[in-house]
Formats: sequence, C-alpha cells, structure tokens
Amino acid sequence: MRLKEALSVLSKSSPYAVSTERSQDKQTLLDEIKSYLYIEMPIERKVDEVISSFGANDQKMLFLCGSSGDGKSELLTKAKQKYGSRVKFHLDATHSFDPHGTAIQTLDKVFGEFEAENSPLVVGINTGMMGNYAEEGSNERIRQALKTYLNDKQAPNDSGIYFVSFEDYPKFEIREHDYSSEFATSLLARITQQDDNIIRQLVEKEKEYSSAQSKRLVTNYELLSLPSVQKVIVDLLFKARLMRDQFLTARALLDFIHELLLGKGYLFDNLFAGGSNELANKIEGFDPAHLRTKQIDRFILCLDLNLPNPEFTAFKQVTSDFGITKISSAAQYLRLFYVLRHSDFANNFHLQFNPDFNESLVEKYISVFRLHKQYLGTAEQKSELKFFYRDILISAVRSYINRNAPRLGKRYFLLSDFGDYQVAAPADLAMDAKAIANNSTTSNAFFNARLKLKDKQFCLPININLLSLLININNGYRPNKHDKDSVILLDELANEVVQAAKSADELVITGGGKKYELELDDDEIVVNEG
Repeated sequence: MRLKEALSVLSKSSPYAVSTERSQDKQTLLDEIKSYLYIEMPIERKVDEVISSFGANDQKMLFLCGSSGDGKSELLTKAKQKYGSRVKFHLDATHSFDPHGTAIQTLDKVFGEFEAENSPLVVGINTGMMGNYAEEGSNERIRQALKTYLNDKQAPNDSGIYFVSFEDYPKFEIREHDYSSEFATSLLARITQQDDNIIRQLVEKEKEYSSAQSKRLVTNYELLSLPSVQKVIVDLLFKARLMRDQFLTARALLDFIHELLLGKGYLFDNLFAGGSNELANKIEGFDPAHLRTKQIDRFILCLDLNLPNPEFTAFKQVTSDFGITKISSAAQYLRLFYVLRHSDFANNFHLQFNPDFNESLVEKYISVFRLHKQYLGTAEQKSELKFFYRDILISAVRSYINRNAPRLGKRYFLLSDFGDYQVAAPADLAMDAKAIANNSTTSNAFFNARLKLKDKQFCLPININLLSLLININNGYRPNKHDKDSVILLDELANEVVQAAKSADELVITGGGKKYELELDDDEIVVNEG
C-alpha cells in the first residue's frame, strides 16, 4: 500500500471518517492504521467509569453528548466491543432504523425497549438532537431529564440517567503559564513517532519513488515530524478556537492533517490554503504572508530585486537539502519562516522575523484568563488584576461611553446628550474581587469580568476579540460595523453602567463653554458654575 492511500483514513471523505462496526475477518490495513491513530482521552476514561458501574440488570442510561465529528461514534464503538454483552448501545441518535421514519421515532422505539427490559442503555447524541427530543419526543421521563440537563447541565436526582459531555472536556486547557492541547499534541506525535509506527514505515517505502508528488509528501511528513512545527500548528488551532470560535473535533483535525500532508503544496503553504476543511478555513486568516512590518517589507523588496544576501543563500541551500525546492515567492518564504519560528534550522536566518510574528494578544488573554480562573485573592494576583481592570477594561468602558464627550475626564460618565449640552455623573466603577473569587466557567474561550458600582454588580464575558477591541479603544480606535459581535457585549455593559450612574447624588452639565455642577444636599439641589 502506498503512503497516500494509507493517509486517506484521515480524510473526512473517507468511509473510515465515521466508526462503524466491522467483523474481525474484514479488518484491513486501513483499519489497522485507524486503530493505531486512536488516542485515549479523559472523556473515554469517564465513559468507561460510568458504564462499568452499570449492573447487567440495571435500568440505567448514559447519554454521551457532543457535536458532530467530535468522536462519539469512535468512543462508543470501542465501548460496545468491551461491554456489548451486557449493555445495549445506540451509537448515533441522528440515525433512523426505518427509511420512512425519523430519528426521533427511532429514539422513541429505543427508549420504549429500554423501559420494557432490565438492561442498561448507552446513547450517543448531538446537542441539537437532545433539544429536538426534549421538545418532540414521546417518552416523558426522558424528555424531562434532557430538558433539565440542557438547562442546568446536570441530570435529575435519582433518575438513573447519566450525562457525559464533550463540552466538559475541552480540547485546549489553559495552564498556569501557558496552554496545552493533549488531544492535538498526542495525535501529531502518534502520526510522526519514530518507533513502532506503521505510517513511518510507509514513509520510508515512499522515499523509493522519484515523482515530485512523492518527494513533496515525504518532505511534508518530515516537516510535520518536527516537534517545533507541531507546536506552531497547535498554536494556530488555539488561535482559531479563541479568535474564530472554532471548535476542535477529532474528525476535523484528522482531515486537517490530511490536507497538510497531501495538499497541493508544501506543508507551510497548505497550512494557510483554506479550502473545505473548517479548521483550515479559520486558520487561513492568520497567514503571515499578509503581515507588513519594516523587517518583512525589507525582505520582500530584497527578494523582488534579487539583491545578494549570503545568509539567505545559505539558508536556502539547507532547505533544498531538506526537500523544500522550487519556491521563490516572498509569501512562501514568510510562511516557512513562521512554521520554523520555534526551530533551530540551518543558520537560523528565519529567526530574525520572530518579533514580526509576535503573539502578544494571545499571551495577554491567557494571562488575564488565568488570573480569573485561578484567583485566590493574593496580593500579587489582586495587583495584576487591578492593572487589567483599571487600565484596560474600565478605561475602555469609560472611553466608549464618553466617545462623544472626550473632555469629561476620568471621573465622569456621559448620561445624556442634548445637542450642545451634555449631562454626566461621577461613577466609581471598580473591580469586584469577591465576585471574581466565586467565578466558575468550563470554557477557555472567554472569562467573566466582574465589576461593581456601589451595590450594583456587572458581569462581562470577555473573549479574545473583545479583549483586542478594549485594548484598541484605549489606543484611540473607534468601533465600527466590523466589530459588531464584540460591540454588542460592550453596549450592554455600557447601558447598565449608565443606568446605575444615574442614581448619583451629583451631576455635571456642560455646554456653551460652561460647566455646571449639581449636587443633592438633603432635599435641595445646589448648583455651582465651574
């Protein structure tokens, strides 16, 4: 078998993209490769723990919940091989037994048989189908259990119905100083490991062929085998999750790796080529070839003018020896430099561009997220968070509210605008440390910022795009229609803050070149002209 055919198991168009039950006598080399690529994750251990607790005669049920392509079928197929003799399985709740029936009718039948018998049942189900059955299903007990879980993220007490969700096992974890993706890192390592690797054995055989396609495929595999390159790929997947709200599913990642290896170009071009893969589509927008800095522009100009550069010439010679040939455009070289940004490669000519590939926004997000997630109220944590709240969040909120009254200063918030006259009030908007200590979220895609104004509390979910907008507002940026999603969240908070500020005992009216301060003193309003 050639390497290209072996790698076809990664493609979403492959019949192996979704696990089905196959008899042992029909197992092929492709089955062996797919089995080799399987990575056990914490959610599988949790599912095994729940199913193993079921007795053969227990009328208990487990729902494995998630999104399409996250690996439910794969996980439950393996579980059925282990527990199928005493537990019944319905691997995919979107399927119908009857070509003329619906998936909900099939679930009604499955649940009816479950309640008529004394044996456990395990169901793989998409979140959307859970909602559909909760509204349209016939089994009232299970409908109510699904509704309760969808609303409260927990099953009814003593119901005998259990839920394990992929949502509770995110593919990325933000740690104390950085982040990790056990799944993506493990899969890339498994595909490229040196020993006991059926894929690498086929790579060695592929080296015997001299076609340009075979040589490029081998080169792409060798690039993918570099741990430093794998780190760049995981970095980009994390950025896609944070900035493009792109979930990482098993099927999408396998297909993405297939495109990296077997796309039309070298791995560094395939990485930003877009196409039909959902991950590639989101990562395309991070193409370093679109960056413009003084260093990058100088490189492009020198390449276009064919100016001599001995260091670059020496770098190109090593890349050619590695198998990277026939590239000439600056865009391709910039992508190569980016992919090798963590690599000690050739004479390290590429490392001079690392400052241009700076990921300061991601680092800032991780830092602030971690402070909220792990907040214990220490003096150091409080000091770091106060800087974020004072100099980034509150400053941006004030600038946004006062965008039509830039001269109000830091103490006041604009309440109303009446032509040439503006009404403002002082408001001591501050970090709510107590609320931060009680924060809880399972998502890495946002953190809840907590603010207070007197006895009024505010919560603002901040993702990396909103964080970027806050930073830009402090630098003088005026939001526009392209910031729609982030501005909606900021607008909601701004309106709440303005409403709370209206209860202040002091108002300021400005206009006509004059300033009037109104202060409530007992039942009288005292007016002072500033």
